Amino acid sequence: MKLSKKTKISVIGLGYVGLPLLVEFSKKFDVVGFDINSKRVKNLKAGHDETLEVSPNKLLKIKNKIFDKENALKNQNFYIVTVPTPINRKKNPDLTALRNACKIIGKYIQKGSYIIFESTVYPGLTEEICIPILESTSGLKINVDFNVGYSPERINPGDKTRTLSSITKVVSASNPKALIIIDELYKKIIKAGTFKAQSIKVAEAAKVIENTQRDINIALMNELSNLFSKMEIDFSEVLKASNTKWNFLDFKPGLVGGHCIGVDPYYLTFKAKQIGFNPKMILAGRETNEMVPKVISDNLINHMQERGVKTSSARGLILGATFKENCPDFRNSKVDDLIICLKKSFKNIDLYDPYFSSKTHKNHSKREYFKSLHHVQQSKYDFIIIAVAHKEFLQLIDRFFTPSLHHETFIYDLKGILSSTDRNLTL
Repeated sequence: MKLSKKTKISVIGLGYVGLPLLVEFSKKFDVVGFDINSKRVKNLKAGHDETLEVSPNKLLKIKNKIFDKENALKNQNFYIVTVPTPINRKKNPDLTALRNACKIIGKYIQKGSYIIFESTVYPGLTEEICIPILESTSGLKINVDFNVGYSPERINPGDKTRTLSSITKVVSASNPKALIIIDELYKKIIKAGTFKAQSIKVAEAAKVIENTQRDINIALMNELSNLFSKMEIDFSEVLKASNTKWNFLDFKPGLVGGHCIGVDPYYLTFKAKQIGFNPKMILAGRETNEMVPKVISDNLINHMQERGVKTSSARGLILGATFKENCPDFRNSKVDDLIICLKKSFKNIDLYDPYFSSKTHKNHSKREYFKSLHHVQQSKYDFIIIAVAHKEFLQLIDRFFTPSLHHETFIYDLKGILSSTDRNLTL
């Protein structure tokens, strides 16, 4: 297959991953974007991306290429799947969106079609689940009638420096010829270049361990932070000293939420258990990071009691509610879990996040326990928790965290954005 401007590419799922892909591919090919969320599609056509990954100007250039009707997927050469792959309440993979995407695509693929998956999965899932659905729905045969590839997404929400085209793209395929075509396709938009994985399973595994590695390293930092706190040693100062060695890895403690680091390890451990392997270290890291909200709550209660402040009457402020800094996404934020822990003892707490709106409040009932502010004011608080390092909070430091406030208010700086003289405790 020879790529040209007439090559038809469809992107299924227009979230953090799919939307930037659609924008980049639109510069080189004939593209179609499809999402089952009609409200999302309507907003994108109007030039509004609630994830803030794509600007209004870029969206308006492709607004006629975005659809919520699946018949837009007819007669496409490439189908790129970027739907979410979350976990359920039991911490097992929720493949609902992925299965549905395969069923929809199966209706439209033809001989010579290429289907590329970017959604994060465990090693083997593409071949064990996705391909059989495609074959049964379409009546076609893999590597005879159609080809499949896997190219794991590496989007970092909120990061305006390491964008899609500047991150090396891992590519893989169900056969050697398809790998050449898929590699050529991504090279058209990825300035950083591509890496050809030996197999689809290798590419799947590479993706899932990237975030598993981060999860385990952050878990270690969280455990060390808790240990040194009990020893009355400032862990942020320990990290400064340790970072002077060339091979020390600069990981920081913190809340671990979001759609990747707090989710991907469960995909790997799910598959590990399926084959009878007990993944001790991976699960230990997950357990440690899941316990961080309770550790924070317990530490805060202890320090309030040491100060002679009753938790029932204490007034507090939480700064930040999204799952990471400079990102408008509240989904799977561990600040929610922190709120659940705090509400058992504290009743008078304000919550401020610059990305917060009344709509956000309505969709996240856990935050209804506390009053959500739409702007932050310097008031008398018994404690302040800096939960997310939004750039807006960095700008608040000079005028908000004054020396007088430091002496009156207990400041729990989870992100270490303040100097040691301006805070009482880090995570």
